Amino acid sequence: MMATEPLLSVENLRISLGSGASARLLLSDIAFRVEPKSVLGIIGESGSGKTLLSRALVNWVRPPLHIVSGTVTYQGRNLLALPETEMARLRGREIAYIGANPTTALDPTVPVGHQIEEKLRAVEPGLSRQAARQRVIDLLDAVRIPSARSRFNEYPFQFSGGMMQRAMIVDALISRPKLLVADNITQPLDVTVAAQILRLLRDLQRDFGTAIVFVSSSFGTIVDIADEVVVLDKGTIVEAQDTGAIQKAPAHPYTRELLAKVPRLWHDVSGVPAVNAEPVVLSVRDVAKTYEVKDRTSLFRKNHVQAVRGVSFEVRRGESLGLIGESGCGKSTLSRLLSSLEAPDRGVIGIDGIDVSTLRGAALLSMRRRFQLLLQDPYNSIPSHVAIGSTIAEPLRIHGLASGKKLRNKVCAVMQEVGLLPDLYDALPVGLSAGQRQRVNIARAMVLEPDVLILDETLSALDQVEQAKLLDLFDSLQRKHCITYLYISHDLAMVRRACARIAVMYLGKIVEIGDNETIFDAPAHPYTRALLSSVSTVEAKPFLPADYLLEGEPPDPIHIPQGCSFQSRCPFVQEVCRSIDPALSIRAGGNMAACHVGIEHLPMPSTRARAQDANRLQRTQTL
Repeated sequence: MMATEPLLSVENLRISLGSGASARLLLSDIAFRVEPKSVLGIIGESGSGKTLLSRALVNWVRPPLHIVSGTVTYQGRNLLALPETEMARLRGREIAYIGANPTTALDPTVPVGHQIEEKLRAVEPGLSRQAARQRVIDLLDAVRIPSARSRFNEYPFQFSGGMMQRAMIVDALISRPKLLVADNITQPLDVTVAAQILRLLRDLQRDFGTAIVFVSSSFGTIVDIADEVVVLDKGTIVEAQDTGAIQKAPAHPYTRELLAKVPRLWHDVSGVPAVNAEPVVLSVRDVAKTYEVKDRTSLFRKNHVQAVRGVSFEVRRGESLGLIGESGCGKSTLSRLLSSLEAPDRGVIGIDGIDVSTLRGAALLSMRRRFQLLLQDPYNSIPSHVAIGSTIAEPLRIHGLASGKKLRNKVCAVMQEVGLLPDLYDALPVGLSAGQRQRVNIARAMVLEPDVLILDETLSALDQVEQAKLLDLFDSLQRKHCITYLYISHDLAMVRRACARIAVMYLGKIVEIGDNETIFDAPAHPYTRALLSSVSTVEAKPFLPADYLLEGEPPDPIHIPQGCSFQSRCPFVQEVCRSIDPALSIRAGGNMAACHVGIEHLPMPSTRARAQDANRLQRTQTL
């Protein structure tokens, strides 16, 4: 019986930076096959060559990069030898590519839905405009774009980074391609959306026979979706096995090292921060924020988006509090309120007892020295045309705290403290890695010696290895300066590792808050359990997706239903949930949850899954 022909095969692929004697090889002797209707996972750390390889698969290698040798054969044709006009006909039709940076992928002057509709009608000329539009809206809804029909007419700048990533997934899937190359597409997404995207890709593979090359720096995500895994290190394939085998018995030391570095949520968890008894430094009481937006269906009517609805919590000095929840739950709005970029409609935000929202002018400027906000995007958050030292020194100049030699010495000392060489003071940030750029952001915040750092998805653009390095840095800075951290994140493994207490937010409200151990091992709210069941991990999960995985999207924040806001997605809804919105109530150990359903009515954590994972972990450690 003859073996089936691969859909895509790569042979002896070598790519260099530059040419001639000064050339430096970035990819060496790459060879693998992608079978029809299969998912091939490619994993490696930042700098391993994953993105370069993914672009080579669709013939997007441009000078100063050069293909030294090799072939990328798709259905008998070497893509690297095709004329650009013929390659362009394949891309977007039979071969789709989704990159890791969606923010610049679409025309900023044309609504998102219109651009995807135009592509669909180019691929299927016989399709009517109405049918094309409906298919686009259906797919936007499938990837959980909120209010997909109205979002169809919005421009790229009106989409968040996570929403743009989902829009690009729709753009890739709209033509039902035979081959999809996906480069780190789930990293910026929250866990429930990422889980649904993985399921959507599997449906695409099943329904249309699409083969997928899935590139990721997350071993948990690769395990969730891939049939086979290729491990890339420094531009070379060091191991290739089917997913089950590589997870149970990794052959190469680098693969074992990658598996060992995967953060654990339930097993072999060590060093979880403890709740401290220091004085409260940040106090948030009944904070709310509503935005007025124009109603597109009426000339004069306005709608009210309830972004934050009566949030209250406290954070102690030197403590780390995590704030988790899906995109659109109000986390980033809350971060803007806490950092005084916007004022709340009601409520109190207190730093050491001083209500920040009442401060104005010089008093507010002086208070802002005490809390700093670190954002997600390491590339657009620092100016590319300004020297690194000047960027870090800017807050000192704004507050009039230093000048001349004193300013330079202060900046160099902070650079050294965060792991940047002082030699970079006069250099431009061009060429810095994402991790180094975030260190520049950290230095710019630390130069003011703040009391509170608000980290809004600060580490989500980094791979797990770089995240671990920066978490160690944050630990060191906290021990030395007694800094208080508020981690706003969709990365549950990172929150597990970094935070003593965790607050869970849904549709503008905190629905559960408690210590680290309780939130991960015995959460009282079904939504918290749904988040934990959705996370991609190499561990067996105690909270099974079959019991908790969410369908649909949260209600529209313009029209929040009566009763519990989670009722439309809760597998355990009761009649009381439809009429009465539960308030946060104290549970065991002083933890709090807003739920009518008692924890005794929720499914027990899967002890069988824990036993399976313990055995697997023991096998890995003995290799």
